[in-house]
This record gives sequence, C-alpha cells and structure tokens, in this order.
Amino acid sequence: MKILVDTNIILDVLLKREPHKKAAQIIMTKCASREITGYLAAHSIPNIFYVLRKDYSQEERRKFIRNLCEIFRISDLNAEKIISAIDNEQFLDFEDCLQEECAVAETVDYIVTRNPADFKQSRVQVVEPEDFVKLL
Repeated sequence: MKILVDTNIILDVLLKREPHKKAAQIIMTKCASREITGYLAAHSIPNIFYVLRKDYSQEERRKFIRNLCEIFRISDLNAEKIISAIDNEQFLDFEDCLQEECAVAETVDYIVTRNPADFKQSRVQVVEPEDFVKLL
C-alpha cells in the first residue's frame, strides 16, 4: 500500500500534539518498517523545518528532516505539478492542491490528513489518520 502523508501528520508526532500523536506515530512506524510505502510532498520538508523552529534547534531539525528522508519517499515538485495546481480551481488552498498533485503523480492509495475537508475534490481517496489505522 502507498500513502501520501500530509504535513500535519508529521507535525503531530514531532510536536507531540494530543490526541493525534498516537495514530500519527503508528503511521510513521509502519512507513519506517516498510509495511507501507509512505510519501511526503517535497514542499512539506521546508514547511516542517520552519514550523519546528520554535521548539527545536537547527541541529535537531536537520536530524528530523534527515530521518524523514530515510522513512519516506519524497515526491518532487516540478513546473508541471505547480502549473496543474495553479490551474486547478477545485482547491481553495494551493498547498493542499500541491499535496494532491504529488499523490496523483505517485499513484498512492490514500492521502492521510487531518484536514479531509480541504481535499473534497481530490482524485485520490482521503482518510484521517485514526481511520487509516483502523484500515490496517
């Protein structure tokens, strides 16, 4: 099974956000053990690095990002995906549309996010972390 993990799931783990941390940890563990093939959209990486700046040092954030790159495959951004997202008026949020473009390009089975309402027009099935864990 292949999934694209939205940025908020990674932040739930790294920022220990309750009550979401548990399901997010299970998903990350399954990806790390290769039971699931997990993808992150390339633009999630700088977003995560930036958001963590208040809670973690530069060195700690670099270590986290390195670990994420070992756990997940990174779906790159290119002009084609960016233009497709810009032209897609179904999505109100450009960043979410980029997530969806990466999910489509990687032919994942699910986008795992805590914000399914932001993906109403997604061409890929969207599932919340707790529901995804139940699917396993």
